[in-house]
This record gives sequence, C-alpha cells and structure tokens, in this order.
Amino acid sequence: MSAPSATLVSESAGGLPPDEVIFGLTPGMAALHQKLDKLATAAVPILIQGESGSGKEIICRYIHQHSPWNGGPFVKVNCPAIPGTLLESELFGYEKGAFTGAYGLKMGRVEMADGGTLFLDEIAELDPSLQAKLLQVLQDGQFSRIGAHSETMVRVRVICATNRNLEEEIGLGNFRQDLFYRINVVNLQLPSLRERSADIPSLCNYFLAVYSEKFNTRPHPISSRVMGLLQGYTWTGNIRELENLIKRYVILGSEDAITGELVNRERDHLDPDIATDGSVSLKTVTRRAVRELERKIILKTLQANNWNRKQSAQVLKISYRALLYKLKEAGVTSSRIVSNGAATEQAKD
Repeated sequence: MSAPSATLVSESAGGLPPDEVIFGLTPGMAALHQKLDKLATAAVPILIQGESGSGKEIICRYIHQHSPWNGGPFVKVNCPAIPGTLLESELFGYEKGAFTGAYGLKMGRVEMADGGTLFLDEIAELDPSLQAKLLQVLQDGQFSRIGAHSETMVRVRVICATNRNLEEEIGLGNFRQDLFYRINVVNLQLPSLRERSADIPSLCNYFLAVYSEKFNTRPHPISSRVMGLLQGYTWTGNIRELENLIKRYVILGSEDAITGELVNRERDHLDPDIATDGSVSLKTVTRRAVRELERKIILKTLQANNWNRKQSAQVLKISYRALLYKLKEAGVTSSRIVSNGAATEQAKD
C-alpha cells in the first residue's frame, strides 16, 4: 500500500485532517461534503476530477474511511509514475515463469485491494491495452494475472481521479468510451484553491501546526498582511503549492522569504517566458494576462466592500451586469465567505 500523499496529510499525521480543514467554509465544498456522506456507502465507481494539487486523493481516502469497506485495504496506483511496460504486472500481477525474471507469483495492486478500495490516480494516463482489463474488473469483478490460465475474482471498489477532460481524451482516441461510462457512475468535481480562497486561513493554520510539530519549531502566526496576499494569489499548484509554501515558512521562519517568492511567481505568471523562435499570439497572451489581473482587482474590490456587488460595480466604474458577467467568466461563485471565517455571508446586492 502506498503512503499518504503530502497534500493535506503530513507524513506524521497518521490519518486525515479534521472535516473542517478538508471541506472548509465555502458553499461548494459544503455541498461536496453532504454528497460524500451519501455516496460513501454506495458500492459504485467514482470519478474525481480537478486540477493537480486540489486534494483528489484526500477526498478518495475520506470516502474509503466512511465506507463499509474501511476495514479493508486502501491501495493507490499512480498511473503515470509507473512505466507502461511495468504497469500491467503492477496492476494485475503475474504467475511464476510468466516471463524471464518471474521467479515466483506476484500479487498485483487490484488483488491487494480485494475487500477495500483501489484508487487509480491520473487514470487518463492508463495505456489503452490496460483499459480493457480494468473494464473487465469493473464489469465482472474478474481479471487474470500475466501468464495465468484462469480468472481471479475480487470484490473491490474503484475510485479514479484525473486532471484531464476524459471526454476530450475519448475524442482523441486516448481513452475508451465504455470505460469512461463505467468509472463515471458518480462524478465529483473539486474546485481549485482560487475558488475557495476563504478556506486559505484554516488550511494555513493546519499546515503550520503539522509542520511545527514535525520540525520542532514555533513560527509566528502568519500576519494579516501576508494572509491577504495568500488569499489573492493565483495558486496554480492549488493546495499542494500552499502546503509547500507553509512548510518553507516553518523552516525559514521568515514571512519576507515567502512573500518575495509569491511576488516572483506572480510576475512570471503575468510576464511569461515566451519562446520567440515560433509563432506567438500576442493577442492570446495579452488577453490571458488582462483577464487574470481583472479577476484579482474585482476580488479585492469585493472584499473591500464587504462583498456588496452593486457597490463594487460603482467603485470599479462598470455596470452591475458587467460585473456579474466578469464574475461568471472568472469562475467566482455568487456567494462568498467572510475572510476571517467568523460568519457566512451571501454576496449582497
């Protein structure tokens, strides 16, 4: 069984964070929490989609712990981390003498997960030849080890995760449509950290506690000034990026070190290193940079005006309808959470 991911779970944590840390305060995560409590006991495959670092493995482990199979194994397979030539034997195992070097029977990850949960991370990377064997597991609960002449039965719940659009991958011929329908019985879409900035303070406090204990240090609490910067940052690496930043803060003990790093990253985001030896779409690059800058200005203005949209539109000197359109375009939900976590508040008209 693989070790827990660093995202949201420290090596010394020995389990999952509290629910209030996993799900935070934002309405989207609250709705996800309610949905998980209902489907955890259902013996159906689940597909978790979301950006890299958004906490897909944590959600999978949460489902396993709250399921009737929590006494069974939790087995993770990181599909892109295992070379294609080895992945079949890792997944399905092999019989003695199946090939040169097969000196004994090897149990695969699918068989190891019998009676528990099999988590296939980045399922889009799975080779098409192996997709057919996985489909058989989902359909019949059967598979064959490499070199075997008989089928092996397993009772396993399969949860898959990906940061790709699988329907696009189907169109490109990279993913089987029948497998997609099998793993997509229940679909969970995780929001990015940009969409749940109100949860950043609780995540920071959790990571501070975890790594302060691990490294035996006592860093100062993060100041409100720096917390504001963290909440306004882009977070392309999502929760994993935030966790690594807080880990560095605990080790270095300096807010200046992490704020300087944030500024440099934002500069790189808005001033990309563009290769000039090929075609460069100035219009596309400029549009992307302007849209990101607009999003940050709008969010800061809303926060400064207690999330009152009409008042914010007046400050920004745009129409109320234009503000609503830009909020939708930026993926900002109509309800926000007061940043200090003291209360939940709907965006005001």
